[in-house]
Amino acid sequence: MELLPRSPGEFGSARYWDRFFRQRGQRPFEWYGAFPELCPVLQKYVRPRDKVLVVGCGNSELSEQMYDVGMCEDIVNIDISDAVIRQMQERSGSKRPKMSYLLMDMLQMDFPDAHFQVVLDKGTLDAVLTDEEEATLAKVDKMFAEISRVLQVGGRYFCVSLAQTHVLKKAVKYFSQEGWVVRVHQVAGSGDKQQFVLPVFVYVMTKFRKIPGSAPQILEICPEEQDKPMRVESVERLVAAVKDRQHYALLCSQLSKTPCGEQVSLDLCDKESGRPRYTLHVVDSPLVKPSRDNHFAIFIIPQGRETEWLFGTEEGRRQLATSAGFGRLVTVALHREQHYEGMAGIQAELSGKVMELAPPGLPARQQVPFLSVGGDIGVRTVRHRDTSPLSGEYVVEDVKGDGTCYFRRLVFLCNRNVVQSEARLLARTPLTGALLAVLVVGLGGGSLPLFVHDYFSQARVAVVEIDPSMLEVATRWFGFSQGDRMRVHISDGLDYVAKLAAEAPAQYDAIMFDVDSKDLTVGMSCPPPAFVEKPFLQKVKTILKPEGVFVLNLVCRDAQLKESVLATLREVFPLLYARCIEGEVNEILFCQPSPKGRQDPAELGARARALEGALRQPGRPWDSSYVLADMLQAVKIL
Repeated sequence: MELLPRSPGEFGSARYWDRFFRQRGQRPFEWYGAFPELCPVLQKYVRPRDKVLVVGCGNSELSEQMYDVGMCEDIVNIDISDAVIRQMQERSGSKRPKMSYLLMDMLQMDFPDAHFQVVLDKGTLDAVLTDEEEATLAKVDKMFAEISRVLQVGGRYFCVSLAQTHVLKKAVKYFSQEGWVVRVHQVAGSGDKQQFVLPVFVYVMTKFRKIPGSAPQILEICPEEQDKPMRVESVERLVAAVKDRQHYALLCSQLSKTPCGEQVSLDLCDKESGRPRYTLHVVDSPLVKPSRDNHFAIFIIPQGRETEWLFGTEEGRRQLATSAGFGRLVTVALHREQHYEGMAGIQAELSGKVMELAPPGLPARQQVPFLSVGGDIGVRTVRHRDTSPLSGEYVVEDVKGDGTCYFRRLVFLCNRNVVQSEARLLARTPLTGALLAVLVVGLGGGSLPLFVHDYFSQARVAVVEIDPSMLEVATRWFGFSQGDRMRVHISDGLDYVAKLAAEAPAQYDAIMFDVDSKDLTVGMSCPPPAFVEKPFLQKVKTILKPEGVFVLNLVCRDAQLKESVLATLREVFPLLYARCIEGEVNEILFCQPSPKGRQDPAELGARARALEGALRQPGRPWDSSYVLADMLQAVKIL
């Protein structure tokens, strides 16, 4: 502890470093970045004939190791500590005759201009730039100016750093404004998490002549997993990319030492596009009794099923992890914009990365299983992708469910974990019945009005949709079509209902609202708040027949807001039924304008069985997993 400075400013003091190296003795001091980790980066840029200057050399072994492996021999080391220079001259003088150690201040060097091809700085900038005080920044400017002066055009300044934000910004801004090319490498770690948590970076800054009006700055980053640099458009984006890697390293360190109390989520991005390729959730199950083979597993969620309750919610993932019987389960969701080469390809791609998320106590050389549903990665086919001025970017996709059934979905990408519309891909056969007048507000993919139109041949359906792009999507991709019994009105649902209430009251047997909200700051994503305000609900009641029913899809995560909505609904509609959907946030509300319409459970059950009997007629498609009478068990009167 006595080796540490009393204040950060002492890092720039020759007196401090003399005392430091006298007390440390002959033991080499490596702040970070040992030669085996730095060597792959240095070998890319340092040539055997290069003349190399090491600023703030200390008693690091880096220069000696570069010399000994034949990377280069013409190396000049400078430091402001007389004690360490004498120590290093004694240690290397006879063994490495072409390498020299000089007592010199890097802020005022004696070398002529353009004397070196390489300047190497290992932790020196970090030691000098301890704060952003004016005097400190002036000292750093002087350091950079001297390095620039002694470096040839085409030469390279290597700065080994922990890349604190203010240090990285200062270096990148200074040299990029001078017309230099800046590339940041992340150094591969040694695997010793106890030694150092934060990753080490090397800024490689290549000197070019500054030409007024020349091409814009060139900024690049090289992650440790790949050699090919990625171009970034600004200093801010480069700093953000480095921060992401620092946060990931801290996360991995934390997960390797202690179980996580809360689920941890992170995205792994495609190297070329930078878009998310995998979304990982780390789930620990403290109640699982540990054994040699149940420490850790990876679960690949089949494509298109990431929105299901079991995979898309914290509670569902917790249940999945417990039932799988592993102490730590990492669930992996696959993104629709990406292509995957089957389970084997995903396993090969993820094996190295997911091991960085392994729990504490994982036995050495432990085989980590990759799990999935049915052993495959599912099927997702994007049929259409476009952007609407009102709804934003959206996709239409076909996904495989359980067994052999397929579903067509509409997803608004502003909230990619919510399926806006879903229709099972089946043939349709109409069901005859009584005349019905139905109003549906919110078209989406059109599956709700399609079902009413196609299964109830006497129904006349009016659909209101504010976004004309959705009518095109429903028609082209979901089999929707207009006709004598189905018309779509492009209008704001609020305005359309208000107009009907003023002109033609009591005309609909059923009114259905399935309208999403574009305002993600509100805790209710369906419907928008204006659709459940009391004055508007009274207009809905006005156009509903006395024996009719108003059906509302409610998606509200804010408990207080939900209670307020239900209270307003009760004020307008005296009879209110609710059906929660297992594993979903959705709640379907059935509202009637008079309490006289109340049916006892036995009567409702009898009607459900009669309807289901009609739907199950020979030649008529019906999903046998749905039993209407059983579904009524989940309906409660509010």
